[in-house]
Amino acid sequence: MQARFQAPWAKLPTSLQTALEPILSANDFAAMLTAEQVKTVKSISGLDDDALAFALLPLAAACALTPVSHFMVGAIARGISGNLYFGANMEFGGVPLQQTIHAEQCAVTHAWLRGEASLISITVNYTPCGHCRQFMNELNSGTDLHIHLPGRPASTLGQYLPDSFGPKDLAITTLLMDPVDHGYKVAQTDALTQAALDGANHSHAPYSLSHSGVALEAADGSIYAGRYAENAAFNPSLPPLQAALILANLSGKDCGTIRRAVLVEGSKAMLTQWDATQSTLAALGCTDVKRVTF
Repeated sequence: MQARFQAPWAKLPTSLQTALEPILSANDFAAMLTAEQVKTVKSISGLDDDALAFALLPLAAACALTPVSHFMVGAIARGISGNLYFGANMEFGGVPLQQTIHAEQCAVTHAWLRGEASLISITVNYTPCGHCRQFMNELNSGTDLHIHLPGRPASTLGQYLPDSFGPKDLAITTLLMDPVDHGYKVAQTDALTQAALDGANHSHAPYSLSHSGVALEAADGSIYAGRYAENAAFNPSLPPLQAALILANLSGKDCGTIRRAVLVEGSKAMLTQWDATQSTLAALGCTDVKRVTF
C-alpha cells in the first residue's frame, strides 16, 4: 500500500478496511475503483454508492499536494461505467497560483483521461468553489451532474450554478468528455511524443481551436499524457501539463521526479502552452522539455 493511504485507511471501519486492502495494496493501484471492485466493496462493507463515495474521501484527499495552502481536498467522481475516480487539489511551489489544480478538476480530468464517457456525480469534502462549478459546467453531463457534500442533501450542478454561462451560449455542441479525434500528425515517432500527440488529438478546445497535449516521462520510464480542457469562461481551462501531472500524481509518482516532457501543439495556434509548460516543469526540477508542432 502506498504510504499516503496508510493513515486514512487505518481509520476506516474494519469491514471497509477488509474490502479495500487488496485493492489499495496492488502495485498498480491508480487511485480508482472499477465497477466490479465497487460492487465487491459494497457487498463486503454493506455501504451503498453514496456512503462508499463519502467513505473514500479521506483516501482521495491523501493524494493532495498542498505546499502553499496545506489544505487538503478530496473528490470522488462516479462515471456512467460505475467506476470511481479519486481527485485531490494539487499545488506547485514556485509557480503562480493559476497553475493550481482543484480537487473537482482533478477527479473530472482523471476520469476523462481514463476513458470515462460521462459522469453521474461528484462527491467532495468541501463546497465546490465558483471556479470548479464553472469548470464542471463544460461537461457533457450538463447541469444534471449530482454533487454530494457531507451533511447536505444531494443537489445538481444546476442548483449550485443557476443562470449559468456555458457552451450552449456560444453554440458549442461538442462537450468535455465527448469522444473526439482531431487527426493531427507529427513526424516524430518516439513514444513520449506519440503520447503527447494522442493527448492533443483528444483535447477539448472548441473556443480557441488550440488543441494540445503533454506527455511526461517519470524516473522509472513510465509515461503520463495529458490533454488541454478548455472552458467557455476561459479562466477555468485546464492546461495539458496539469492533466498529465494529475495522472502521474494519482498513479503514485512524485511530480518532482519527472525527467522528460514533450508538448505537442499547433504551429499556428491562437494560443500556446509552451511558456507555462516550461516554467512549471522547471519549478518541479525538469528542464528537458521539448515542443513539437503539427
